[in-house]
Amino acid sequence: MMGFIAWAGAAFMVAASFNMATQLGPMLAVAGLGLLTIQSVNNRTHNLTALNICSILGFLYSITGFSL
Repeated sequence: MMGFIAWAGAAFMVAASFNMATQLGPMLAVAGLGLLTIQSVNNRTHNLTALNICSILGFLYSITGFSL
């Protein structure tokens, strides 16, 4: 199951990279990073988990314009 989550996250990130000029790109990036964060937590790679969470927050900021 973890393999499917990881590959789906990677596929979402690839799709996001081709759609960054639209509203869909950052949404796909958030979804992909969410899935990849599950993998990084499972693998105990805390640096990647932190990077993914920061990236998710950045993409959410670009979608909504809301800052924390």
